[in-house]
Amino acid sequence: MYICCLITPDASLAGLDIEIVEEYKYLGVHLNNKLDWTHNTDALYKKGQSRLHLLRRLRSFGVCRSLLRTFYDSVVASVIFYAVVCWSCGSSERDRKRLNKLVRRAGSALDCSLDSIEEVGERRMLAKLTSIMDTPSHPLHETVGALSSSFSSRLLHPRCKRERYRRSFIPTAVRLFNMHNT
Repeated sequence: MYICCLITPDASLAGLDIEIVEEYKYLGVHLNNKLDWTHNTDALYKKGQSRLHLLRRLRSFGVCRSLLRTFYDSVVASVIFYAVVCWSCGSSERDRKRLNKLVRRAGSALDCSLDSIEEVGERRMLAKLTSIMDTPSHPLHETVGALSSSFSSRLLHPRCKRERYRRSFIPTAVRLFNMHNT
């Protein structure tokens, strides 16, 4: 039995052999041994460009705007924003700029303004946090519930010793939640 390990350079774990890899794809999300989102962004950018080409081709054939928008939402945006809740707050400015460039190009093909990576990420993060708070069976329900303030409708910000954790889902979602509830 082999286990893929992204971080630990040890040769075994509980007697099992471990294969050390630099990159691993899990549920369509590319993870690497540096725990940054560059490989994931590269994959999303590449897929987004190919889908954007199809959008431009459809526009050149004279397809109506409402169908182009439907195509964008279902084919192009679904690729660009895949798992945005996971990676949007932890990705680098360079990676977000690359993906926003694709969104702007799609907006130019549709002749309209589209939401940026940051806007979509924030909106979906808030929706996910609300869903977690409303679902007692969710694994993070108790963790988020423990952050509830007894004095207001705000959430207490968790202590973050590391920058990587500060830029992860729960601390970022709590900050967004508190900004929207004041």
